[in-house]
Amino acid sequence: MRLRGRDPRAAPASSAGAGDARRLAPPGRNPFVHELRLSALQKAQVAVMTLTLFPIRLLVAAVMMLLAWPLALVASLGSAEQEPEQPLALWRRVVDVLLKAIMRTMWFAGGFHRVAVKGRRALPAEAAILTLAPHSSYFDAIPVTMTMSSIVMKAESRDIPIWGTLIKYIRPVFVSRMDQDSRRKTVEVIKRRAQSSGKWPQIMIFPEGTCTNRTCLITFKPGAFIPGVPVQPVVLRYPNQLDTITWTWQGPGALKILWLTLCQFHNQVEIEFLPVYTPSEEEKQDPALYASNVRHVMAEALGVSVTDYTFEDCQLALAEGQLRLPADTCLLEFARLVRGLGLKPEKLERDLDRHAESARMKEGGSLTLPKFAAQLEVPESRALEDLFALFDEKGGGEMDMREYVVALSVVCRPSQTLDTIRLAFKMYGSQEDGSIDEHALSSILKTALGVAELTVTDLFRAIDQEEKGRITFADFERFAEAYPDFAEEYLYPEQTHSQSCAQTPLAPTPNGFCADFSPENSAAGTEPFRKKLD
Repeated sequence: MRLRGRDPRAAPASSAGAGDARRLAPPGRNPFVHELRLSALQKAQVAVMTLTLFPIRLLVAAVMMLLAWPLALVASLGSAEQEPEQPLALWRRVVDVLLKAIMRTMWFAGGFHRVAVKGRRALPAEAAILTLAPHSSYFDAIPVTMTMSSIVMKAESRDIPIWGTLIKYIRPVFVSRMDQDSRRKTVEVIKRRAQSSGKWPQIMIFPEGTCTNRTCLITFKPGAFIPGVPVQPVVLRYPNQLDTITWTWQGPGALKILWLTLCQFHNQVEIEFLPVYTPSEEEKQDPALYASNVRHVMAEALGVSVTDYTFEDCQLALAEGQLRLPADTCLLEFARLVRGLGLKPEKLERDLDRHAESARMKEGGSLTLPKFAAQLEVPESRALEDLFALFDEKGGGEMDMREYVVALSVVCRPSQTLDTIRLAFKMYGSQEDGSIDEHALSSILKTALGVAELTVTDLFRAIDQEEKGRITFADFERFAEAYPDFAEEYLYPEQTHSQSCAQTPLAPTPNGFCADFSPENSAAGTEPFRKKLD
């Protein structure tokens, strides 16, 4: 499985509005990984600060939070859904000023001595929604506390002692994990507030939906753009010599980031309010187009590239399972192309068995592009051609449907390794006993990992203890249960040198695809993944 080379000029744009934007160079780093390396001098500084300034800063921050709590408690009494009074009562305005001052003191004590603000913040009547990017840290709360704008948060956050009270003061839009209809309700609340002609506080939304390392802007979620009202883009920068701010899915944990940041003499942050973006009629009807065009405006201001990767791709790349995906896997590109076909996740998972049965009946027979389109029940398009090319390794215009099913199974359920392998055995196995040979196992695992080359000889021999030359799923399952870390020993040492779709192209691709997804001379791929604190 690999991404065959193509003329960069013919590559698809990431959105309909991408052609109007300046072509941006593709990022050279995985946006979900942050490496932090300290020099000997910096380590010495951290050691000294840990014993001197760090405890003082931590104490001051805690005191400021305690001071803010009773003010926020009194001001947040009453129904959170009740429309704010206009104009605000004098005592509420005083509380607002005091809370902003307390929060600013807290950030000052943390080393953020000067917060540089560029541009003019729009009035709520001009732009009810503020879109902030890039989202890279919990320190992104600085603009929230400076403006006291509402935010979208998990419903569980309001139950956190002290912090939950402060959150309720800014009248957030709560999203409940327990309510299956929560997303629809959240969009309706955002739309109602956005169309209230400035009666509600502005809503600050981080449209990326997760933290990145600020090397590029990933796909914006459409929630902030569904109301179809003007938004004000806001970009954040942390121009510090040592980046202790960034908190990604792979890298320093939350407590380490807090510790190292408070051990710096001075921390810089820049907040730039860009001009209000008023959507066209076409953008009002197409939130995805609206989001993409705003993203390009913000990327231009930041001087970074855009990429079509999403939060879901981050989950796929870092999913826990016995077959951990390598950093240069083609499956991220596969997932992006599948999304480009407009296929819904729930439909994809429902169709897995149907596609698997069809592939089993063909017994490895090749499919052409028209037949592939008919199997997926989608029209032929450039996105489908690119998806087809992933599996057309020889460039002969034919693909094996079984490989598509295996790749789709990994994308739909990345943590359920054995379910994917079981499905693959049904398609590749013999009709007599469902067994497969070494070549079939290689095809299955290459596709499941999204790599072009993979040596499975040692793994196959370890499973085939009776030396029959064939193994069944029961053999594989027993081996996987006995050796849950089998992939680390038998597969990953070989794949670090294997060829994959993540080769750097000769020229920048217009869609901003993170071509070099695994940085060279980097230890990021060898470090264990760390889950972010909830």
